[in-house]
Amino acid sequence: MASGPKRTPARKPDERPPAPWGKAPLAELVILAGIVALGYGVIAGHTTAIGIGVALAGLGGMEVAIREHFAGYRSHTTLLAGAVFVFTVGGVYYLAHEILAVSLAIGAVAFLIALYLARRAFQRASGGLSYRIGGMRG
Repeated sequence: MASGPKRTPARKPDERPPAPWGKAPLAELVILAGIVALGYGVIAGHTTAIGIGVALAGLGGMEVAIREHFAGYRSHTTLLAGAVFVFTVGGVYYLAHEILAVSLAIGAVAFLIALYLARRAFQRASGGLSYRIGGMRG
């Protein structure tokens, strides 16, 4: 019997999408490392550890949000657009050396564009739903 390409079984709509690296809890471990670094930074008064902790915890949380959103499992539209806003404002302010008012205006435009695109991506992935929160669907 010839073996063709392996197919992954179809995922149920209410089932969390699998991580690309398998069953290893990598995102959860990154979040835990962030919490530990954040706790150490707060107790020791070490601002670098606080920054590393926030970055690691945010990275782990964003990975889960991106995976769930683009699989159509849960809508994280505003969170993703907010991340685009923060990175845009930071980049324009620190890298392009613009004043804060201009940076915030450019960030707001980037937020609105990302909000629209993320919502459309979720609608495509979820079969036309605008949101899916817990048992609610819309």
